[in-house]
Amino acid sequence: MKKVVLASLLAVACALPMATLAHAQDPAGQVAMSADEYTAYNNANTQTDPAAKAQAFQAYLKAYPKSSVKLAVLTQIVALYSQTTNKDATLAAADDLLAADPGNLRALAIKVYYLRAEGDAATDPAAKQAALDKAAGYANQGLSATGSTGVSADDYKKFKDATMPTFESTIADDDLAKKDNAGAITALKTELAAVPVADTQDPNKQLQDVYVLAQAYYTSTPPDYLNCAWYATRAANFAPANFKPTIQQLATYCYKKFHGGADGYDALQTAVATNLNPPAGLLEGIKPAPKPEDMVHSLVASTPDLATLALGDKETALQYGTKDDADKVFASVKGKSVSFPDVTVVSASGASIVLMVSDDANASKTPDFTINLKEAPKTEPAAGEKITVEGTYDSYTSNPLMITLTDGTIVPKTPAKAPVRRRPAH
Repeated sequence: MKKVVLASLLAVACALPMATLAHAQDPAGQVAMSADEYTAYNNANTQTDPAAKAQAFQAYLKAYPKSSVKLAVLTQIVALYSQTTNKDATLAAADDLLAADPGNLRALAIKVYYLRAEGDAATDPAAKQAALDKAAGYANQGLSATGSTGVSADDYKKFKDATMPTFESTIADDDLAKKDNAGAITALKTELAAVPVADTQDPNKQLQDVYVLAQAYYTSTPPDYLNCAWYATRAANFAPANFKPTIQQLATYCYKKFHGGADGYDALQTAVATNLNPPAGLLEGIKPAPKPEDMVHSLVASTPDLATLALGDKETALQYGTKDDADKVFASVKGKSVSFPDVTVVSASGASIVLMVSDDANASKTPDFTINLKEAPKTEPAAGEKITVEGTYDSYTSNPLMITLTDGTIVPKTPAKAPVRRRPAH
């Protein structure tokens, strides 16, 4: 999928009426032009190479800065340079046109296109933001513009309607770069609401911004997983095959993150095929996954003897439960002795050793126990070493999770017995 290209903008731009040049070809017409000026103008107008023609028109305007067809010629220069690969000349021509006609949407579209592309390509964050800020500034100028010299109100509205989606999309890019997700979401929804629904299904038109909208919801603080799931599912539904897996991955992730499972997701997949936005009541009917503290409370309430909980469940309760539920779980083991074989040493300092004990702790490389030994060992265990410890549950903290054992000892490793050698039979 790709953004709207410059050629698309220019196709719309060039379809609009410009301040007429016809009179310049007829000195006897409404535009008064000396023979010398007409010769200079005609020399430029008969050039065939776009760059040469643009340069000839610029020379004409330099010689005749008060030309009656100045605005039309400036418009021609922008259109001509945009047919070349000379970005700087195109942008300079657009600046000249805007200086003469601040509401000129052709020139604004050119500025937005090139500055946005410059921002998207930049690797330096400051340069990227500067380019996107400028692009968004011209986009806002285009959205607030009310008219252009020589263009009728009806024609101006048509072009404004045609360029508005690109302007809103550019503003959204700038907002996302600044982590203003709310502003980006507003701009994207305005853009998508203004275009035909078919365009939101077209990979070469607004479908990409449907996916960007999903990402804007996903990266919000806090994330809006349900709206992320909807718009990512919509984008995946119409995406080309090579893009579909990546987009679908975000869609299902957001749905499961909100709901806790994949059940009911098929209803979204069916609905996105015919709806840009969620039908009334659809998202409201999807229940959120239980909160961790609610799951802990259910576990605590349904377990007669909390001391029998597996270590992983105890740690989950201590870390995510309410203080009341966490205290109940810890009270069931506080003061009791425990032995942990083959636990992993994280660090050791004197009589205190930090350990990774539970399976989750080892998987995430996160310490979960501190054992305070009765006396410091003669040789401190090294980080990564496996040891067996015994101690008494003493206290805990929830965030970060850390359970403390006291009266601890390191159980000596049992020496391996030498194999019994048998005499060979004679």
